[in-house]
Amino acid sequence: MSPPCHTPALLLVFMALAVAGAEQSEERSCDVIGDESSESQMERALLKKLEPLSHMRFNVTVEKGKTENYVYHFRVCREVNSTLHDFGGLVQIDRQNGKTTVIGRINETQVFNGSDWIMLIYKGGDSYGRHCSGEKRRAVIMISCKRGVTASSFSIISEEREKEQECFYLFEMDSSVACPAENSHLSVGSILLITFVSLIAVYIIGGFLYQRLIVGAKGMEQIPHFAFWQDLGNLVADGCDFVCRSKPRNAPAAYRGVGDDQLGEESEERDDHLLPM
Repeated sequence: MSPPCHTPALLLVFMALAVAGAEQSEERSCDVIGDESSESQMERALLKKLEPLSHMRFNVTVEKGKTENYVYHFRVCREVNSTLHDFGGLVQIDRQNGKTTVIGRINETQVFNGSDWIMLIYKGGDSYGRHCSGEKRRAVIMISCKRGVTASSFSIISEEREKEQECFYLFEMDSSVACPAENSHLSVGSILLITFVSLIAVYIIGGFLYQRLIVGAKGMEQIPHFAFWQDLGNLVADGCDFVCRSKPRNAPAAYRGVGDDQLGEESEERDDHLLPM
């Protein structure tokens, strides 16, 4: 009797492991607070605008004497440590004891903007404990416009924890993603001029190639419609001559040129009085 075939079962196991590995490797992104149906088009557009920053990591170190020595790790719409699956988008690490505190989570995100800034808020962080009535921490990140810079100057501005409620950590950074789209400075006249010049260039280059390669013209004949432009030049010259001259064509010149006919031999009698007697 032949041994049972385990190949299909092994294939199923391998496929399950591959799917599980793919799910684990796929990073989670920002989830705006509320139902998915309640997300506005503006929020979706802003999250899409922040996508170029999602692959970057930002760190800042804060030292306050010997009691506070922290490092803050931040990612835009991604988990700082995807292996923990804690949705932590901004995390604080105590350098003295290695304790990790989640300041804000990407699954509780708010986002809005102004003319040249984007405000990203992560809520649902770890509890404050003794401060702020024990509410959950939240991180507020102000992203200001700076053209030509993908991202820079990530820093912490302050930590507001003396209030009873609505405490927060405030961070800021610069990025070109927060900048408004640049309007075109070309006027209608400039656009028409560019179009006209482009058409002229196409006419000259295309006509030259046609005359040279198809017709087989040589020399000046390679210029498209050479005879027409030659006649046009003559007509323009005649028009300028007719319009710009201030005297009739048959009027005598104001001066007489010296010609060969005026250099003939003069009579010797005119100089006779100069001879000695």
